[in-house]
Amino acid sequence: MRIMITFSFPTQSGNDAVASGKIQKVFENLMADLKPEAAYFYPEGGERGGVMFVNANDSSDVVKLAEPFWFGLNADVTMTPVMSADDLMKGMADVPKIASRYR
Repeated sequence: MRIMITFSFPTQSGNDAVASGKIQKVFENLMADLKPEAAYFYPEGGERGGVMFVNANDSSDVVKLAEPFWFGLNADVTMTPVMSADDLMKGMADVPKIASRYR
């Protein structure tokens, strides 16, 4: 399952991580460990933040996806299951059956 991880981390601890060089190590480890299919970084609510799209095989993967952000960045983390256009089309095949059952 494809998961969108949105994260932001506090300005002061982010400044400290940038100044010490920790930020580079954390992001290198995140990219190596999570192997996102895409990653984008941007200001989020006045803090440093970003989004990564990763694959999860099991609900227990939430731990290995979230903990690096918490330990490495003291980040707020949101995870949302997402679909590609192909996934959406595949799922839409069931809509007529669902609609007839629940209408």
